Amino acid sequence: MPTAKSETKLNRSLGFWSALSLVVGTVIGSGIFFKQSSVLDSAGSTTNALLAWLLGGLITLTAGLTIAEVGAQMPHTGGLYVYMENIYGKIWGFLSGWMQIAVYGPAIIASIAAYLGILLVGFFHLSNGWQAPLSIGVIVLIGLLNMVENRWGAAFQIATTLGKLLPIAAIIIFGLFYGDQNAFGQTLHTVQQSTGSFGVAVLATLFAYDGWILVANLGGEIKEPQKLLPRAIILGISLVLVAYTLVTYGILHFIPADTIHKLGQQTTIYFAQAAFGTVGGRLLNIGIIVSMVGCLNGKIMTFPRIIYAMAERKQLPFSKQLSYLNPKSHEPIIATLFILVYASIMIVFFNPDRLSDLCIFTVYCFYVATFIGVFLLRKRHTGEKRPFSTPGFPVTPLIAILGALFVIISEIGSDLPGVALSLIIVALGIPVYYYKQRVQ
Repeated sequence: MPTAKSETKLNRSLGFWSALSLVVGTVIGSGIFFKQSSVLDSAGSTTNALLAWLLGGLITLTAGLTIAEVGAQMPHTGGLYVYMENIYGKIWGFLSGWMQIAVYGPAIIASIAAYLGILLVGFFHLSNGWQAPLSIGVIVLIGLLNMVENRWGAAFQIATTLGKLLPIAAIIIFGLFYGDQNAFGQTLHTVQQSTGSFGVAVLATLFAYDGWILVANLGGEIKEPQKLLPRAIILGISLVLVAYTLVTYGILHFIPADTIHKLGQQTTIYFAQAAFGTVGGRLLNIGIIVSMVGCLNGKIMTFPRIIYAMAERKQLPFSKQLSYLNPKSHEPIIATLFILVYASIMIVFFNPDRLSDLCIFTVYCFYVATFIGVFLLRKRHTGEKRPFSTPGFPVTPLIAILGALFVIISEIGSDLPGVALSLIIVALGIPVYYYKQRVQ
């Protein structure tokens, strides 16, 4: 667990609205706008696609309710890394942190930035060769913003979170009231043939729902985290669940399923232009761009805290450099630079869809262990008062566990080589851990 000394180096200046905007802002990004086609293709029908989005949201909500109990007991910088260490021991804590900095964090930043690059290329009518430079340019600018005091990054997060509600509301309202398609009736015959399974469809929605736990990485910077952290996680996930279900219904109600299948990642861009015309469509696309920039800001704001928390304890190579804080802003600028460079390399060499699937698989392997940890902590601290208790215990964490296992098994069945690659990268952390233990 981070020491009291390390906690005081970071400014505990984030309130409830900052925490809530981080949950909503880091969740609502590219997934809801770019995953409609892949979810529909895998689900095989519009009805199943809607169910996949709803089930993904419910799994995420039970996960949030479960993690909230753990997070309230360990309100420190590092989030999942801290939880795993306290529940299972140092090596498992290290591997959860290693997973986030070696696979999950850079991959999810790279995938969202790559989707944003696709949107920007279309918006400015540029050639595809501009996609990677634009994606990298955006994350560099956001990274620079997060090298000043955290209140600036938090303020930007609140502003972009409010801004991203506009395209969400526009899609919901127009789809509900002006669409003429049967959102529940279109089947496999319409979308040709399913390219996956219902489990893979749910997995795709979970990329869109993911990011809610990242606010826990800022536990050492939130005011009254034992009270505010659970509230922000639960309310944030609930708001996103409702928004995603309504957005999906609106799109399916407005665009025929076979058209969504053909459009692929261009579905939401098509919706914007078809619903609001050239000018209105461009304005809606600006709102979507703002949404994705806000999502990237939240992730670039939070992931360096994991690197900092591990480096401050000398668990990583080049820990002295990675734990460096700007003396004026108290921000982990070297850790931020590392994430930016790593994500930029992934943008150049990897497909965003593949990155999104791999990062979800790896993080859910550790999620399921943390969900089980709720039972272990209750047994370990029998009779002690908890700052927050998971509602519906033990049913809620059991649903979270089953949902996580469902995700893991589905991804193993659909992409065994990708799963093997991600697990190998995580396993590479084992010799790093023992080497650092020996030289300390």
